[in-house]
Amino acid sequence: MKNNISNLPPIGTADWTGDEFIIRKFIFDTWREVCERYGYKEYLTPILEKAEIYRAKSGEDIGGKELLVFRGRAGRELSIRPEMTPSVTRLVSRIFNESPKPLKLFSIANFFHNERPQRGRNREFWQLNFDVFGSESIWADIEILQVALDIMLAFNPPKNSFTLLLNSRKIIEAFMKEVLQIDPAVNLKFARILDKKEKLSLKEFEDNLKNIGIDTEQIKKINLFMDSNDLEELTTAIPALSENEGVKEINNIIESLEKMGYGQWVKFKPGVIRGFDYYDGMIFEVFDNNPKNNRSMFGGGRYNGLAGIFGVNAFPAVGSAPGDETMKLFLEEWDLIDKILKNTKPETYYFPILNESSYFNVQEIAKVLRKANKRVGVGMKVQKLNKALDYANQKKISRVIILDENEKDQGVYKIKDMETGEEKSVTF
Repeated sequence: MKNNISNLPPIGTADWTGDEFIIRKFIFDTWREVCERYGYKEYLTPILEKAEIYRAKSGEDIGGKELLVFRGRAGRELSIRPEMTPSVTRLVSRIFNESPKPLKLFSIANFFHNERPQRGRNREFWQLNFDVFGSESIWADIEILQVALDIMLAFNPPKNSFTLLLNSRKIIEAFMKEVLQIDPAVNLKFARILDKKEKLSLKEFEDNLKNIGIDTEQIKKINLFMDSNDLEELTTAIPALSENEGVKEINNIIESLEKMGYGQWVKFKPGVIRGFDYYDGMIFEVFDNNPKNNRSMFGGGRYNGLAGIFGVNAFPAVGSAPGDETMKLFLEEWDLIDKILKNTKPETYYFPILNESSYFNVQEIAKVLRKANKRVGVGMKVQKLNKALDYANQKKISRVIILDENEKDQGVYKIKDMETGEEKSVTF
């Protein structure tokens, strides 16, 4: 017996067609439109990269167990890209010196994580990446946050549907070094435990800290740090951080965004850590506040030191990367999908061939309409009118063009609105 190959896509990937494709296209078009409004230029890098660039800075998950690696003909390890930041940094490291600064770049591309698929996380996924290279100014940080906020607001979400949560690696590092005085050898493990705090019970969180040598007094300070609701509460609880550069920067950013009208969407949160090893300044996450999807959607931050892995002088960089899966979940849970489908489906026409002798007349009229930017599909066999109308309804086509023998002789065709049933005559 013949074994048939499955027609399903590989686990953790998806085929897009119909409404699913329309929704994804709307997300991508919205991303692109917002980035272009801010003057960002689009780019693309290869889907294959040297595996070593992810192992150098992407963290133990993406740079390790989630990395899909194979060997090329020359024996070098290659990877299907799991993220864009190292790739675009590689690209910019080649063109940075001769390029006018700052470089403002964006891309929309697909990526792959070799992990177990779960809600909001597929093996293959799409991301927008937008970054500013060559500016140390806090204004560059603010613009990245503006773009992130304007992307979210472009979907017309309800009030209080999301929050942009801010922190700084400078605050975290000062807390580790000056307040806790922990062994620098465990800094990375410590940051990762903080990053996972909301997924752990209090006992699990404290046990994980004890496992890397954190004592009870230090844990009390950590809980004070993590439970702070704003910068004032943080610096009152931990006075040693009151003059910290990161605290001043985040305060400046929040005040600036408030003056720009974004204040209701922005909040400081010390529990925002970001898992990637390359962040070294401002960091943020956009959080979905829906009880059904209460999660971080995407984030970003400043990563001034990453370019050094390519043997060039480090240059300042800041960016962010929204993903398609979490964005789609956000739209679904806030009941925005139906509105998108209603507003984005274009007006379409179906032009059936009701008799063979009218074939070239149909093609001639369709050609004229297409030149006028109408979307016209022509039948590929002779149909009775009732069959043509049934087909148009099944395909959710807006209008049907009717040309029968009598109308053809008079130089007239009809356009039938499939929603209202109204018909109008047009001379050709």
